[in-house]
Amino acid sequence: MHPKLKSLDEQVVVITGASSGIGLTTARMAADRGARLVLAARDEGALRSLAQQLSRGGAEVEYVVADVANEDDVKAIADKAISVFGRIDTWVNNAGVTIYGRLVDVPESDSRRLFDTNFWGVVNGSQVALMHMRSNGGSIINIGSVLSDRAIPLQGMYCATKHAVKGFTDAFRMEVEEEGIPISVTLIKPAAIDTPYPEHGRNYLGVAPRQPGPVYDPTVAAKAILYAAEHPVRDLYAGGGAKAFAASGRVVPRVTDKVMERRMFTAQRTDRPGPTASDSLFVPGRNLRERGGHDGHVMKRSLYTDLATHPLALAFLASIAALGALLAGRRLATRRA
Repeated sequence: MHPKLKSLDEQVVVITGASSGIGLTTARMAADRGARLVLAARDEGALRSLAQQLSRGGAEVEYVVADVANEDDVKAIADKAISVFGRIDTWVNNAGVTIYGRLVDVPESDSRRLFDTNFWGVVNGSQVALMHMRSNGGSIINIGSVLSDRAIPLQGMYCATKHAVKGFTDAFRMEVEEEGIPISVTLIKPAAIDTPYPEHGRNYLGVAPRQPGPVYDPTVAAKAILYAAEHPVRDLYAGGGAKAFAASGRVVPRVTDKVMERRMFTAQRTDRPGPTASDSLFVPGRNLRERGGHDGHVMKRSLYTDLATHPLALAFLASIAALGALLAGRRLATRRA
């Protein structure tokens, strides 16, 4: 059964990790477009403040303090949505964190906690959402990363969690489709996004970390998420740099390895001292910020993602490219004749 997704202003949307970065940006944009929201994060103060802000703007908002690693907490998110709004139309599994450092320097307890949040949080959210959305349908949107496709050094365990998210999401999608359940399952794969992500990460580098370029504004990722809430789509890259990076790793993996070995060990470090005490691996991040104040250029838009979320424009460009290839082939055949 093909999923039929509602307009965003008719939807009840659940967003985890809603108090910071991509989740916060998505929540604000969804509220502006008329969605009813159930927001989840670990910091009650941040959630309360956000709900008040959005409510003053006319949005209908509920919040739930939850750690997505805890299945009971995730069930409580769904229970709140059902009790207040009667249904769930879109569920966004966004909560996540990273660890900076060589794999040999990261304690096993930290790595396990990272998987609890980044991977099991997605599993918990997807399965709870499916239970409540099975009959009425909707969209389940999991936030992976370009690092779901291509690993980099110094965030190795984060890359492993995002590879796991991709594997789970792909298998989950096939099982949902085979049963004929009218739910669209989407994986969003952002490039580097200017959020507080670096300062929230557990850090074993000895200096403050930074995002390697190209870096995009969080609205690029939020627009991709909200597009998937209204349009059944398998996956989306948020930022053309992500698509190019993934393609490089697939087509010339060893060359990409060497480029990463030369670039990524320095590109992820600053000259500022670190680590800081603000990492959110085990405790909530203590802010309500969309952006991280990246010290380099931040791209406000992505032409690639704009085209990918406007199928008619993408089809037009593809047809022009196909026509150009056909004409070039004919010219070559004429010269050979």
